[in-house]
Amino acid sequence: MVVLFYIFYVFVWLISFLPLRVLYIFSYLIYFLAYYVVRYRRAVVRTNLKNSFPEMSEAEIVKIEKGYYLHFADIVMETVKLMHISDDEMRHRMQFSNPEVMGEFFENGKSVVILLGHYGNWEWIPSIYMNYDGIVGGELYRPLNNKYFDQFFLKLRSRFGTVNIPKNDALRAIVNIRREGKTFGLGFIADQTPSANNLHYWKTFLNQDTPFLNGPERIARSGGYAVVYFDVKKIERGYYTCDIITLTDDAKKTAENEITDKYVELFERTIRRDPTCWLWSHRRWKHKRNIQQ
Repeated sequence: MVVLFYIFYVFVWLISFLPLRVLYIFSYLIYFLAYYVVRYRRAVVRTNLKNSFPEMSEAEIVKIEKGYYLHFADIVMETVKLMHISDDEMRHRMQFSNPEVMGEFFENGKSVVILLGHYGNWEWIPSIYMNYDGIVGGELYRPLNNKYFDQFFLKLRSRFGTVNIPKNDALRAIVNIRREGKTFGLGFIADQTPSANNLHYWKTFLNQDTPFLNGPERIARSGGYAVVYFDVKKIERGYYTCDIITLTDDAKKTAENEITDKYVELFERTIRRDPTCWLWSHRRWKHKRNIQQ
């Protein structure tokens, strides 16, 4: 396993020097293999799309499906490119239309909880922290079982100075940051499926009964942090924009589940605008609500 990992690492390290327009040639190969040969989670993607868009024809579903697999292949190559992409190129490719929204919070000593989803290229989102000095920019992540690949992705995800926090250590990390008198921006990919023992809050999302994690909201309300939503748009291949939408400037002033409800509404709007850019191969609806809930 160690030898295979280092072979993989050297290969990725070498091709990451190539410009993205060349790396996208590899995307077509990944797309062909994943969609037509391996048929990677084709049944999961097709079921998710049909249940989410019952009004669509078979041809419309297949078009989104193929668009998704090509987009997913592009994300693989764009993530590889993180190893050597310059700050200037990243600023050009991942643009934030109104970074001053977060800047104003930070200037006033206000920490920010950031809600987003597996949409567009979420691996490029941490580049937002290039715009600020003296701010702890962090993101929660789920550690991988393979320690070598876990370290590999941690290195990529810290490319722009981001602190990567294991999801079970979020509260401890926030307490430590606040004890040091620092202001933070902490990103939560909030569309992840809760574990079986965390199925506490359900919403109708894409025409389906869907459980959502409300941990980010609880953290925000406990500290009175500002909460923003990152509304990502794919402009063209390799280019994204993000509109920062303020959900609240003080989460303590919100009602229970108000922030989560706003997030769900905005995120569904984002997906419907261009469905190809969401992670449809994720088994998002593997849990069903207990009739007693």
